[in-house]
Amino acid sequence: MIAEKTIVEYMRASTADVFSTMLGLEIASEQEYTDQNAPTVSDGVLAFVGMAGGWTGSGVISCSAAFACRLCNQLLMSEATSVNEEVLDAVGEVANMIIGNFKTMVEEHLGPLGLSIPTVIYGRNFTSRSLGTNSWIVLPFSCDGEIITIRCCLAPAKEPLAVRAGYAHTSTVLA
Repeated sequence: MIAEKTIVEYMRASTADVFSTMLGLEIASEQEYTDQNAPTVSDGVLAFVGMAGGWTGSGVISCSAAFACRLCNQLLMSEATSVNEEVLDAVGEVANMIIGNFKTMVEEHLGPLGLSIPTVIYGRNFTSRSLGTNSWIVLPFSCDGEIITIRCCLAPAKEPLAVRAGYAHTSTVLA
């Protein structure tokens, strides 16, 4: 079991670490909240990374298209001015790093977890939702007037998955 305040602490630490070391950007944490219906975005870029093992869940980052371009420029040292494949790949990689760092921290409490390959969505006037009924922890961060939001949902798995070499397998785990 893991306390919600520990999840929040680990999400903040993972996000701050990726922004400072990999992107060279400073972020400020805003007030977190819990939202039964997260993730949802009206427009911009959304990247999902799934987690599986004895616990399952998802980590999601979302931001505006302009901030997605900035993340790409910082990560790849390029000059993207509009969302393209490089920008989507960069946002997926940022999500992978943040959720991957978070996963490593929570494994101390939850046991081994595997990560999915990031899924990245870009568009306008869209809504996404999780089919699960668990609450999400939602952490907005600000950076130079832009907001990036990190969302996380974790729950005990109904049937634990074996995790080998970072991948979740549906084989039965024998004790």
